[in-house]
Parts: sequence; structure tokens; C-alpha cells
Amino acid sequence: MVKRSLRPAAPAPGRLVAAGTGLVAVTYGVVRYGYGLQLPTLTSELGLSSAAAGAIAAGSFAAYCAAALGAQRAMARRSPRTVVWAAAALAAAGAVLVGLSWSSASLAAGVLVAGSAAGAASPALVAAVGATVDGRRAGRMQAVVNSGTGVGVALVGAATLVAPDVWRPVWCAAAVGAVVTAAVVDRSARWPAAPESPPASGGAGGRSLGRAGFAAAVAGIGSAAVWTFGRDLVTVTGGLPGRATAALWCLLGAAAVLGALSGDAVRVLGLRGAWVVTAVATAVGTAALALAPGSVPVVAVAGALFGGAYTALSGVLIAWGTALRPHAAGRATAALFVALTAGQAVGALATGGLSDVVGPQAAFWVGAALLLVAAGVVPRLPDGAGPGRQRADRPSSGRTGTVGARTDGARTDVTSADEMSPDGTRAVGTSTDGTSAGETSAGGTSTGDTSAGETSAGGTSADDTRAGATARGYASSSAGEARTGSPSGPSGSTSASSSASGSTQRW
Repeated sequence: MVKRSLRPAAPAPGRLVAAGTGLVAVTYGVVRYGYGLQLPTLTSELGLSSAAAGAIAAGSFAAYCAAALGAQRAMARRSPRTVVWAAAALAAAGAVLVGLSWSSASLAAGVLVAGSAAGAASPALVAAVGATVDGRRAGRMQAVVNSGTGVGVALVGAATLVAPDVWRPVWCAAAVGAVVTAAVVDRSARWPAAPESPPASGGAGGRSLGRAGFAAAVAGIGSAAVWTFGRDLVTVTGGLPGRATAALWCLLGAAAVLGALSGDAVRVLGLRGAWVVTAVATAVGTAALALAPGSVPVVAVAGALFGGAYTALSGVLIAWGTALRPHAAGRATAALFVALTAGQAVGALATGGLSDVVGPQAAFWVGAALLLVAAGVVPRLPDGAGPGRQRADRPSSGRTGTVGARTDGARTDVTSADEMSPDGTRAVGTSTDGTSAGETSAGGTSTGDTSAGETSAGGTSADDTRAGATARGYASSSAGEARTGSPSGPSGSTSASSSASGSTQRW
């Protein structure tokens, strides 16, 4: 008889990214933004006014904020794994309620519950990807997972195109999809052993996070017009047939998948350049819809531009938060996405009210103008922080070290060029058997015991270093894996990322 192992499945980064993209597709593309896509049908069937539709959308955004704040607190106390399952449960419950809704009140309740799921999903997935994917690929994979929004929007658009009045099965299918993708994420991730450390509240980093939150909030106000009333604009004001607009929204969703390139945009353009480009492009897409809502070519180009640019913009926000809070990227992402979504809640209410007073096109012009304002709030990072060209070109602290691993994977030795005694003769020495390390300086030799896989550098006694800990932010390693740390702030705490044995690292 073959015994089944009770161990959890081994981490599988590729499967995690695929399942995470699927979970984002459900929680964002279907159960959050699907409401706006199906709004014309819901309005006619349940008798919603523009103000009521805007209020429901605003409530969904507010529920998202509440869930994201709850996820922040939960991730400070327990594993992100719990938060992933909470997101799946919220998405499934809300989707079933919408699928069975019989009145505007029941629809609103379902949309609020379902809309909150995305607020819990994002920070948990950021933490899961960061802990599972190799550090050099993590930024790109975060962007790929984030682009799942476009996949979900495209799927809802395709379903609306094929059967515009059959919207209830779409929501019920989303409930099943949420549970299935969460299960695969659970089995594929290397979950962090300890909760994330809370972000620091003061200093330059705190001020920068506030600036990032303000930029996200303004961008949220401006982008709410398209997400909530975009299809309504081209259908009612533009006079385009329902099937044509559904096809155009499929195009918007497909283009949103290009948001997966936001990680590359940050690397090539830098964080500031990527933010400005994506915010301006989102504004142009919004303005183009207002300019000619009855022109199929214009709406197609505008929708594709908006979809790709907005998804990339949210990916840049993830990179921004990660640069400011490398030790708590999930919580920083949650904070910025709360600001983005709070702005969308305000924007949905404002756009709905303005549409009833001055017309929907004028309301869209206001949204485009606010996105341009957001583009002007460029990222400011503390010295030495941030992805992209700033870090690729030079070390953040001027230190250079070489990480070398023995072939048996039991030991990593670190030599740091600036670890010298006042007379310039001090060096870090290692034993040949990989089980102890000592420091040699002018005038004497000391030896301390270090277990296999530990390195103590920078004048810290090896026998005072706990397993896996890093002294002064230089390096720590476990069997078969080299990890490098970068000093963060005055405390010198480190953020670890995996690298191949024998590579040269700068920090």
C-alpha cells in the first residue's frame, strides 16, 4: 500500500503566478469591474438610475477599502494564506448573491460583498509572490499577476457579447472560480513563516508613502468614470449597439493584459517615468471616450489605451509601495490600493451626480483632468531605495560584496570591501571546512562558531548570530541558497532575496 505524504506541495512559482492571475481575474475583472460592464443590462432589468448605480459602485469601492484595511491588520498577525482564503470566500459569497438577486437592494448587497474580495486578494498575493518567486523575477511576476484584471474583464465582455441578457450564470461561475484559484494558490506558494513587519510611521519613507497615497487617490477619482460608466456612455450617449460595446470591452480587457509589462516599464523608465507615462495614458483614454463616444474606431483605441494604461498604473503602484516598504510590501500595496479605491468611490459618486446635472461627457472630461493632476505627483523615494535604473546602475550604499558558495551548499562566504579596521588591515576570514568562521585583524585572531549556512560579517561575533540572521545587513544563507540584504533606514534591517550560488551582488 502506498502512503500519501501529509506534507504540503512543494512551492511552484509558475503555477502560483498562473493561479494568482486567475484569482485577480475573478476578484477584480469579474466580481468588481464586471458590475460596470453589465450595468446597461442591470439598469434595464432592475430599474437603476444613474445616481443609484453610482451609489452601488461607491459602496463596492468602500467595501474594498474596508477589506484591504482588514487584510493589513490580518497580515500583521498571521500568514497571508488566511487572507487569500478570506478573499475567495468573499468573492464566492458576493457572486452567488448577485447571481440570485431579485431587487436593487439584493444586487447592492451582493456587489458590496463581492467587491470587497479584491481588497483582501491583492496584498496577500503580493506577499505570496514575493516569498515564492526569485528576487530578480519578482517584480515582473507581480505585474503579471496584477494583469489578471484584464483577463477577467475580457471574459465578462465575451460572455456579454455571446449572451448579453444571461448575466446570472457568469456570476455563479465566478464563485466557483474564486475557490478553485485560491486552492491552487494555497498549494503553490511558499508562505512566509512570520507575519509582515508593520511599516515605519515616520521619516522620509512615511512622508513618501503619504505622497504615493495621495497620487493613488487622485488617480482613483479620475479612473472611476470609465470603470463605472464607460459602457453606459458609449451605449446611451454614443448610441452604439450593445453587442458592439461588449466587443469593445473585450478589447479593453485584452489590452489590460499588457499591464503585465509594467515591471519592465519601471526597470526601463524608472519609477517616476513609469508613473507619469501610465497616468497620462490613462487620462488620454478617458478623454478620448468623452470626445467621440459614438465612433467605433475612437472607442476601440480609447478603450484599449485605458485598459492597458490603467492596469500598468496599478502595477507601478505595487512597485512604488515595494520600494518604500521592502519588508512589508503586501501591507504597503494594501495601503496604496485603499487610497486608489477610496478615490474611485468618490469618483463613482461624483461622476454619477455630474452626469445627471451636466451630462456624462463633461463628467468624463473632469476625470481625465484629475488623472493629469495625479501624473504630476511624481514618486519621491528615500536615498538608496527604489527599483529600476536607480538601483541597477549603482549600489544604494556604496558597498560591494562577493557571495560565493561551496559546491556542497553548506556554506556561503562573504567578503566586503569596506569592512576594514582603522589601520586598513582587517579582513574577513573563513575556515576551510565550512563550519566555523573567524575575523582576522591586525594584532590578533578570533574564532567563533557558526553553524553551516550562517555568515557573520562586519564585526559581529558569529556565535551571537542566530540561524538565518544577518549582521549589519550584509548576508545570510541557508543550505544551498545565498541571500543578500540591503540596509533599510537607520536600524540596518534587511530585506532578503534569493540569488544563485556564486553570483556577485551589490547592495
